[in-house]
Amino acid sequence: MNARPDSTSAGGATGGGAAPELAAGRSTRPAPKSRRGIRTRAALIEAAREVFEADGFVDARISDITRTAGVASGSFYTHFDSKEEVFAAVAEQVREEMLHPHVRARAGSDDPRDWIAAANREYLRSYRRNARLMAVLEQVSRVDPQFAALRAERASAFIDRNAALIRDLQERGLVTARLDARVTALALSSMVSKVAYLVFVEGEQIEFDTLLETLDWIWCNALQLPGSRGAGTGSERM
Repeated sequence: MNARPDSTSAGGATGGGAAPELAAGRSTRPAPKSRRGIRTRAALIEAAREVFEADGFVDARISDITRTAGVASGSFYTHFDSKEEVFAAVAEQVREEMLHPHVRARAGSDDPRDWIAAANREYLRSYRRNARLMAVLEQVSRVDPQFAALRAERASAFIDRNAALIRDLQERGLVTARLDARVTALALSSMVSKVAYLVFVEGEQIEFDTLLETLDWIWCNALQLPGSRGAGTGSERM
Protein backbone atom coordinates (compact mmCIF):
# COMPACT_ATOMS: atom_id res chain seq x y z
CA MET A 1 0.00 0.00 0.00
CA ASN A 2 1.82 3.72 -0.70
CA ALA A 3 5.28 9.39 1.04
CA ARG A 4 7.80 9.36 -1.33
CA PRO A 5 10.87 7.16 -0.85
CA ASP A 6 14.40 8.23 -1.57
CA SER A 7 14.70 6.50 -4.93
CA THR A 8 11.27 6.18 -6.49
CA SER A 9 7.59 6.95 -6.17
CA ALA A 10 5.72 5.19 -3.39
CA GLY A 11 3.53 2.29 -4.32
CA GLY A 12 2.33 -1.16 -3.37
CA ALA A 13 -0.42 -2.75 -1.41
CA THR A 14 -3.84 -1.58 -2.26
CA GLY A 15 -2.62 0.26 -4.21
CA GLY A 16 0.22 16.06 -3.76
CA GLY A 17 -0.96 18.33 -5.82
CA ALA A 18 0.47 18.99 -9.24
CA ALA A 19 2.74 21.89 -9.94
CA PRO A 20 0.95 24.92 -11.41
CA GLU A 21 -0.47 24.77 -14.94
CA LEU A 22 2.18 23.00 -17.03
CA ALA A 23 3.36 20.72 -14.22
CA ALA A 24 6.26 18.64 -15.53
CA GLY A 25 5.48 19.73 -19.08
CA ARG A 26 1.86 18.58 -18.86
CA SER A 27 -0.16 19.90 -21.78
CA THR A 28 -3.18 22.16 -21.36
CA ARG A 29 -4.28 21.74 -24.98
CA PRO A 30 -7.50 19.76 -25.59
CA ALA A 31 -7.26 16.11 -26.58
CA PRO A 32 -7.67 15.41 -30.30
CA LYS A 33 -11.22 14.59 -31.43
CA SER A 34 -10.64 13.01 -34.84
CA ARG A 35 -9.76 9.33 -35.12
CA ARG A 36 -6.63 10.22 -37.00
CA GLY A 37 -5.57 12.70 -34.35
CA ILE A 38 -6.22 10.18 -31.58
CA ARG A 39 -4.22 7.52 -33.40
CA THR A 40 -1.33 9.88 -34.09
CA ARG A 41 -1.11 11.07 -30.50
CA ALA A 42 -1.20 7.49 -29.22
CA ALA A 43 1.52 6.49 -31.69
CA LEU A 44 3.71 9.37 -30.53
CA ILE A 45 3.30 8.42 -26.88
CA GLU A 46 4.11 4.79 -27.60
CA ALA A 47 7.14 5.77 -29.69
CA ALA A 48 8.30 8.22 -27.04
CA ARG A 49 8.17 5.49 -24.45
CA GLU A 50 10.33 3.26 -26.65
CA VAL A 51 12.87 6.01 -27.28
CA PHE A 52 13.03 7.11 -23.62
CA GLU A 53 13.55 3.54 -22.46
CA ALA A 54 16.31 2.98 -25.01
CA ASP A 55 18.15 6.30 -24.81
CA GLY A 56 17.13 7.92 -21.52
CA PHE A 57 15.57 11.34 -21.29
CA VAL A 58 18.63 13.49 -21.94
CA ASP A 59 19.71 11.71 -25.14
CA ALA A 60 16.22 11.15 -26.56
CA ARG A 61 15.42 13.33 -29.58
CA ILE A 62 12.07 14.40 -30.96
CA SER A 63 13.22 13.31 -34.42
CA ASP A 64 13.77 9.80 -33.04
CA ILE A 65 10.27 9.80 -31.59
CA THR A 66 8.59 10.86 -34.84
CA ARG A 67 10.64 8.39 -36.88
CA THR A 68 9.72 5.55 -34.50
CA ALA A 69 6.07 6.60 -34.64
CA GLY A 70 6.17 6.75 -38.42
CA VAL A 71 4.79 10.29 -38.60
CA ALA A 72 6.02 13.58 -40.05
CA SER A 73 8.08 15.70 -37.68
CA GLY A 74 5.50 18.49 -37.82
CA SER A 75 2.86 16.14 -36.43
CA PHE A 76 4.66 16.09 -33.11
CA TYR A 77 4.01 19.78 -32.52
CA THR A 78 0.33 19.36 -33.29
CA HIS A 79 0.06 17.32 -30.09
CA PHE A 80 3.03 18.29 -27.91
CA ASP A 81 5.13 21.38 -27.39
CA SER A 82 8.28 19.68 -26.15
CA LYS A 83 10.09 16.51 -25.18
CA GLU A 84 9.12 17.22 -21.58
CA GLU A 85 5.45 17.31 -22.48
CA VAL A 86 5.43 13.96 -24.26
CA PHE A 87 7.43 12.41 -21.42
CA ALA A 88 4.77 13.62 -18.98
CA ALA A 89 2.14 11.90 -21.14
CA VAL A 90 4.13 8.66 -21.04
CA ALA A 91 4.51 8.92 -17.25
CA GLU A 92 0.78 9.51 -16.84
CA GLN A 93 0.01 6.43 -18.92
CA VAL A 94 2.22 4.33 -16.66
CA ARG A 95 0.65 5.85 -13.54
CA GLU A 96 -2.81 4.77 -14.68
CA GLU A 97 -1.53 1.28 -15.37
CA MET A 98 0.01 0.91 -11.92
CA LEU A 99 -2.71 2.44 -9.74
CA HIS A 100 -5.17 -0.51 -9.96
CA PRO A 101 -8.23 1.28 -8.47
CA HIS A 102 -10.52 -1.78 -8.34
CA VAL A 103 -8.15 -4.26 -6.79
CA ARG A 104 -10.56 -5.33 -4.03
CA ALA A 105 -13.17 -6.48 -6.54
CA ARG A 106 -10.56 -8.27 -8.63
CA ALA A 107 -9.20 -10.09 -5.57
CA GLY A 108 -12.48 -12.03 -5.40
CA SER A 109 -12.39 -12.21 -1.60
CA ASP A 110 -13.64 -10.40 1.49
CA ASP A 111 -10.36 -11.10 3.30
CA PRO A 112 -8.20 -7.93 3.46
CA ARG A 113 -5.09 -10.13 3.37
CA ASP A 114 -6.16 -11.23 -0.11
CA TRP A 115 -6.66 -7.57 -1.12
CA ILE A 116 -3.13 -6.75 0.00
CA ALA A 117 -1.66 -9.77 -1.78
CA ALA A 118 -3.51 -8.97 -5.01
CA ALA A 119 -2.53 -5.30 -4.94
CA ASN A 120 1.12 -6.00 -4.18
CA ARG A 121 1.24 -8.62 -6.94
CA GLU A 122 -0.22 -6.24 -9.53
CA TYR A 123 2.00 -3.39 -8.43
CA LEU A 124 5.17 -5.49 -8.61
CA ARG A 125 4.22 -6.92 -11.99
CA SER A 126 3.53 -3.42 -13.32
CA TYR A 127 6.79 -2.12 -11.88
CA ARG A 128 8.70 -4.98 -13.49
CA ARG A 129 7.09 -4.25 -16.87
CA ASN A 130 7.87 -0.54 -16.56
CA ALA A 131 11.25 -0.79 -14.86
CA ARG A 132 13.23 0.96 -17.59
CA LEU A 133 10.82 3.86 -17.68
CA MET A 134 10.81 4.09 -13.87
CA ALA A 135 14.58 4.41 -14.04
CA VAL A 136 14.24 7.26 -16.56
CA LEU A 137 11.67 9.04 -14.38
CA GLU A 138 14.05 8.79 -11.45
CA GLN A 139 16.86 10.21 -13.58
CA VAL A 140 14.80 13.18 -14.72
CA SER A 141 13.17 13.94 -11.37
CA ARG A 142 16.57 14.32 -9.73
CA VAL A 143 17.43 17.31 -11.93
CA ASP A 144 14.04 18.76 -12.90
CA PRO A 145 11.79 20.18 -10.13
CA GLN A 146 8.72 19.85 -12.33
CA PHE A 147 9.24 16.13 -12.80
CA ALA A 148 10.04 15.80 -9.10
CA ALA A 149 6.57 17.28 -8.52
CA LEU A 150 5.09 14.78 -10.95
CA ARG A 151 6.72 11.91 -9.09
CA ALA A 152 5.45 13.27 -5.75
CA GLU A 153 1.94 13.56 -7.19
CA ARG A 154 2.05 9.96 -8.35
CA ALA A 155 3.24 8.81 -4.94
CA SER A 156 0.47 10.76 -3.21
CA ALA A 157 -2.19 8.95 -5.23
CA PHE A 158 -0.95 5.59 -3.97
CA ILE A 159 -0.66 6.80 -0.39
CA ASP A 160 -4.19 8.24 -0.40
CA ARG A 161 -5.60 4.98 -1.74
CA ASN A 162 -3.81 2.86 0.82
CA ALA A 163 -4.65 5.21 3.69
CA ALA A 164 -8.32 4.88 2.74
CA LEU A 165 -8.04 1.09 2.97
CA ILE A 166 -6.41 1.29 6.40
CA ARG A 167 -9.14 3.63 7.66
CA ASP A 168 -11.75 1.20 6.37
CA LEU A 169 -10.10 -1.65 8.24
CA GLN A 170 -9.92 0.49 11.38
CA GLU A 171 -13.64 1.25 11.17
CA ARG A 172 -14.30 -2.48 10.89
CA GLY A 173 -12.23 -3.14 14.00
CA LEU A 174 -9.57 -5.13 12.11
CA VAL A 175 -6.73 -2.63 12.59
CA THR A 176 -5.94 -0.71 15.75
CA ALA A 177 -7.08 2.92 15.86
CA ARG A 178 -3.72 3.81 17.39
CA LEU A 179 -2.16 3.87 13.95
CA ASP A 180 -2.27 7.06 11.92
CA ALA A 181 -3.66 5.73 8.63
CA ARG A 182 -1.72 8.05 6.33
CA VAL A 183 1.61 7.70 8.14
CA THR A 184 1.18 3.92 8.08
CA ALA A 185 0.32 3.98 4.37
CA LEU A 186 3.33 6.19 3.72
CA ALA A 187 5.72 3.87 5.57
CA LEU A 188 4.48 0.59 4.09
CA SER A 189 4.06 1.94 0.57
CA SER A 190 7.53 3.46 0.60
CA MET A 191 8.92 0.11 1.66
CA VAL A 192 7.27 -1.68 -1.26
CA SER A 193 8.29 0.85 -3.88
CA LYS A 194 11.87 1.15 -2.60
CA VAL A 195 12.30 -2.62 -2.70
CA ALA A 196 10.72 -2.75 -6.18
CA TYR A 197 13.23 -0.15 -7.36
CA LEU A 198 16.16 -2.09 -5.92
CA VAL A 199 15.02 -5.34 -7.51
CA PHE A 200 13.71 -4.26 -10.92
CA VAL A 201 15.94 -1.25 -11.61
CA GLU A 202 19.11 -1.80 -9.57
CA GLY A 203 19.14 -5.56 -10.15
CA GLU A 204 18.93 -6.93 -6.61
CA GLN A 205 18.46 -10.68 -7.05
CA ILE A 206 15.24 -11.73 -5.31
CA GLU A 207 12.88 -14.33 -6.76
CA PHE A 208 9.48 -12.79 -7.51
CA ASP A 209 7.39 -15.11 -5.32
CA THR A 210 9.75 -14.65 -2.39
CA LEU A 211 9.60 -10.89 -2.81
CA LEU A 212 5.80 -10.87 -2.96
CA GLU A 213 5.33 -13.23 -0.03
CA THR A 214 7.74 -11.25 2.15
CA LEU A 215 6.13 -7.89 1.42
CA ASP A 216 2.65 -9.32 2.01
CA TRP A 217 3.78 -10.77 5.34
CA ILE A 218 5.25 -7.46 6.49
CA TRP A 219 2.11 -5.56 5.42
CA CYS A 220 -0.33 -7.92 7.16
CA ASN A 221 1.69 -8.19 10.35
CA ALA A 222 2.39 -4.48 10.55
CA LEU A 223 -1.38 -3.96 10.51
CA GLN A 224 -1.88 -6.93 12.85
CA LEU A 225 -4.66 -8.34 10.72
CA PRO A 226 -6.44 -11.36 12.24
CA GLY A 227 -5.00 -14.60 10.96
CA SER A 228 -1.68 -13.12 9.86
CA ARG A 229 1.13 -15.64 9.98
CA GLY A 230 2.96 -13.70 12.64
CA ALA A 231 0.13 -14.30 15.12
CA GLY A 232 1.24 -16.19 18.16
CA THR A 233 4.88 -15.12 17.81
CA GLY A 234 4.51 -11.92 19.80
CA SER A 235 3.79 -9.82 16.73
CA GLU A 236 0.07 -9.50 17.45
CA ARG A 237 0.62 -6.67 19.96
CA MET A 238 1.49 -3.10 19.05
